[in-house]
Amino acid sequence: QVQPVESGGGLVQAGGSLRLSCTASGRTFSSYAMGWFRQAPGNERQFVAGISGFSWRGSGSIYYADSVKGRFTISRDNGKNTVYLQMNSLKPEDTAVYYCAARIGSVFENPGDFGYWGQGTQVTVSS
Repeated sequence: QVQPVESGGGLVQAGGSLRLSCTASGRTFSSYAMGWFRQAPGNERQFVAGISGFSWRGSGSIYYADSVKGRFTISRDNGKNTVYLQMNSLKPEDTAVYYCAARIGSVFENPGDFGYWGQGTQVTVSS
């Protein structure tokens, strides 16, 4: 079992960068697939990026939503029980609460497939 905790959100101008971090407790962090999702007011929670765990076929595989490809980079440091989301070339439409989530197995884009969630961190991009 893991408990994700996000950090690193804030206010940034369009074109700027932010790096989000998610640290998860638990001794088997490396076996969990980790995902970043975001939710803007009035919208459903959306998949942003995911990285698979290291105990499954395709371990370390990375996935991105089309809207962030080429701008966002997900990575993980299993020694620190942490997953990162580097966000570059930010746009006002990236404004949302960003959530970190964990699950055993592969990465899925459906938030309902993730069982462990952080509390979220606000990212606001001004124009």
